[in-house]
Amino acid sequence: MELSLVSAKASPRAAAAAASSSPLLPSATRSRPRGRRFRCVAAASKGEEVFGGRKELTGVQPLVEALPPAGRAVLELAVVAAAAAGGYTLGTRYGGTRTTAVAGAAVLGAATLAGAAAVNSVVPEVAAVGLHNYVAGSDDPTALEASEVAAIASKYGVSTQDAAFKSELCDLYASFVYSVLPPGHEALKGTEVEAIKKFKKALGLDDVDAANMHMAIGRRLYRERLETRDRDADIEQRRAFQKLIYVSNLVFGDASAFLLPWKRLFGITDSQIDIAMRDNAKNLYAIQLKSIGRGLDIGTLIEVRRAQLACKLSDEIAADMFREHAKKLIQENISSALDILKSRNKATNSPTQVIEEVKCVLAFNSLLTVLSKHPQGDRFARGLGPISLAGELDHDRRAGDLKTLYRAYATDVLSDGPVDNEKLTPLNDLRNIFGLGKREAEAIISDVKSQAYRKRLAKSFNTDLAAAPSKASFLQNLCEELQFDPELASKMHEDIYRQKLQQFVADGELSKDETEALMAFQVRLCIPQETVDAAHTDICGQLFEKVVKEAILSVDGYNADRREAVRKAAQSLNLKKEAAMTIFSKAVRKLFLNYIQKAKAAGNRIEQAKELKKLISFNTVVVSELLADIKGELTTAEPATSSATSEPETTESEGEDEDYEWESLETLKKTRPDKELKEKLGKSSQKEISLKDDLPLRDRAELYQTYLMFCITGETTNVSFGTAISSKKDDSEYLMLKQLGHILGLTAKEAQDVHIKLAEKAFVQQAEVVLADGKLTESKADQLATIQKQVGLPSEHAQKIIKSITTTKLSSAIEASISRGQIGIQQVRGLKDANFELDSLISEPLRETIYKKCAEEIFSSGTGEFDEEEVYVKMPADLIISAEKARSIVQDIAKVRLENALVQAVALLRQKKRDGVISSLNDLLACDAAVPASKPLSWPTPRELDDLYCVYMKSIPKQDKLSRLQYLLDISAEKAEDLRDAATAGTLPQTGQEEEELAF
Repeated sequence: MELSLVSAKASPRAAAAAASSSPLLPSATRSRPRGRRFRCVAAASKGEEVFGGRKELTGVQPLVEALPPAGRAVLELAVVAAAAAGGYTLGTRYGGTRTTAVAGAAVLGAATLAGAAAVNSVVPEVAAVGLHNYVAGSDDPTALEASEVAAIASKYGVSTQDAAFKSELCDLYASFVYSVLPPGHEALKGTEVEAIKKFKKALGLDDVDAANMHMAIGRRLYRERLETRDRDADIEQRRAFQKLIYVSNLVFGDASAFLLPWKRLFGITDSQIDIAMRDNAKNLYAIQLKSIGRGLDIGTLIEVRRAQLACKLSDEIAADMFREHAKKLIQENISSALDILKSRNKATNSPTQVIEEVKCVLAFNSLLTVLSKHPQGDRFARGLGPISLAGELDHDRRAGDLKTLYRAYATDVLSDGPVDNEKLTPLNDLRNIFGLGKREAEAIISDVKSQAYRKRLAKSFNTDLAAAPSKASFLQNLCEELQFDPELASKMHEDIYRQKLQQFVADGELSKDETEALMAFQVRLCIPQETVDAAHTDICGQLFEKVVKEAILSVDGYNADRREAVRKAAQSLNLKKEAAMTIFSKAVRKLFLNYIQKAKAAGNRIEQAKELKKLISFNTVVVSELLADIKGELTTAEPATSSATSEPETTESEGEDEDYEWESLETLKKTRPDKELKEKLGKSSQKEISLKDDLPLRDRAELYQTYLMFCITGETTNVSFGTAISSKKDDSEYLMLKQLGHILGLTAKEAQDVHIKLAEKAFVQQAEVVLADGKLTESKADQLATIQKQVGLPSEHAQKIIKSITTTKLSSAIEASISRGQIGIQQVRGLKDANFELDSLISEPLRETIYKKCAEEIFSSGTGEFDEEEVYVKMPADLIISAEKARSIVQDIAKVRLENALVQAVALLRQKKRDGVISSLNDLLACDAAVPASKPLSWPTPRELDDLYCVYMKSIPKQDKLSRLQYLLDISAEKAEDLRDAATAGTLPQTGQEEEELAF
């Protein structure tokens, strides 16, 4: 055996073949497995379940396996030497020469050396098989050590970097990683990363080779996902791929960014990687949170924090998960307490157990709050702090149960002993935990305090409270001890008194003992007299009202039995006069309104009057007598015969009648019956109960007027052929009209206004016919006086109506005259002197029209005069126009007519009309006086302006007007002086008109 055979290296083809034998690397030459087989290390009992069965040696591999590296070298030398010796012998025998013998030795030695090299190349494969069988045969692959792998390599005399051996290392690593990852529907256990790191270290793989195996696993998972057609299987493969990304990134740490090209090979985004990291980190952190119970300790919190950092979970998500975990722990106690509360089994429905559950919640929340403020809080799990269930999805649905539990705890805490901050602070904490509103919690606490106050009050009512010298101080101290609102306590006292009163009057009367008991309640509970009166009015009043209604609505009428029932109810219920009157008034007014509603619903005025007549009769026959009985029973100092049953001689209302009495109104006089009519009618009606506050004045006055018309016209009866006959009118109807006024609550003045309004209406209808043309003659005045006496209208009212009619007619005529331009300022002043109200006679726009017309007349009069006092003061005052508006009107007109006057003057000059020129120049000066020009007027022909000045100067005007005209016509002082000198010397140039006159 030659030495060269020992040093032969492995064939690259063999190494490639060995590499292609990996069960995870994608290769077309290798059959794909039909399905995934995940094996978790924690669940595997032997390595064969992870790495497959043992591999068998073939060919020369058993021989290589049997020899150690040194034995293989000696054997190779011996074989080569033997082959060379045999070749030398054969060459000598068959060649006969030394050369032939040496050639034979060389040929057989080379062949033997090639065989030795082939055997040597099998060594790495045998070493790989040995490594595989060693690892697969181990009971716990995670216990593999790096020294064991090195020992195997040393045993076969190969390097761990040899292609075949390294390929086996990669296969073993890939199989291990593949088995560690749980299926898609299972979550990570948290031990995967450390197990993979430990196994990789034991195999001695570098990060690059290990990362390639992770990517190979990823390619296989990705391919399986593409091949699947099942939606559930697709979701499972996606979850498995996410677990691979998460575990791989944790295994390689910061180097994963360039060792694991997820985005380049699989086309996934950064957000998808983040989701994979987040979801798996949350699953692992959730496992760690299970170790946290209600008894928190610092060591556990520190370990959970370390686990969070190892999982690469953000603080924000970790804090949310911790709070959710804490809420679940609290909700377990709450659910347990609610189950106890709702249990119908008395054995399990223990209030003590409920309170203990709530106390556990408070203790756990307090511990969370304390630990959140710990000096070493940075080392603790994130999310420590008080818990609140507010904002939960089912909080609104569970709000009722939470309030019930809060009430149970508040009742236990506040039921005994004084209330202080030590008891209220846990209640505030529990309110925050339950997520209850402040008002809701305060309402529950107030209700619980109310029950505690009532309990303490009942316990001390006949003992301590009865013996207390100051009842108010005792009650105040009790409120302070329970921190109970005194106003609520007062309301409770009122409710207690009402309950007792209702209990006592259940039989329809109050005995002497019951009255004394009520007095004791009033004194001990410090109930004001007004509250007691209101309670009696409300409770006793309902019973009294029932008796009164039965008496009023009785079919048999208000007889002796009903009268006795009313008297007994008034006495036995111990009602005050005011309360009884209030109740009686309320019942009567309700019936009055029923009559009013029937009257309004009637078809015509006669039917309405009949319903009102029933109302008056009901008031006289029933209400008046019942009122007299009530007042007589309740006022012992009054005589037996009530004043309400007889008509007083002089009342306040009649005194008012005298103040507003008009003897000419016959309808008003008839409402005051004489003595004979009173005796004929017999009874009079009450005046204390009315509908004054139940109906508006307009409706009451309308009802009164309806019955007044009935009194005037009487009742009519329809006969054949569409005619009607009026029945005989009775003056007694007017007395009933007065009673109706009392029922309606009309004052004397309001009733008289109805009479006057009706009389005025009748007078207006006839006066408009008489004054149809708007002219009041002597004969028409006599006719109107006769009508006035017939309707009984006072003269001043008649004159007012006549003036209104004539003014209206005159106003129409004046407006027509103004539109025709027939009325000016002089006519307006004449109307004013005749005491006509100008603002009602002529509208403001028409008055402004008159003023504009007067202003235009001033500027076109040709006098040149403008009186500011007349235009700006007197005329606006006469026409009732504001001075500012009048000045604005005048100035607007003057501005327009100023330039028009100059144009008109030049036109008349050209027509050789001297007088017209002078008038136009005077109008120009008048306009200038109203609105002084700030600069001279412009004209294209200055010669014509000189002629205008000369014509005006010859009229011998006033010097101030001539000087102002000189300025307006823009004539210089030298030219004006020359023109005046020429006029004095008689050499002033003559106009065309003057030349014609001289020639004639």
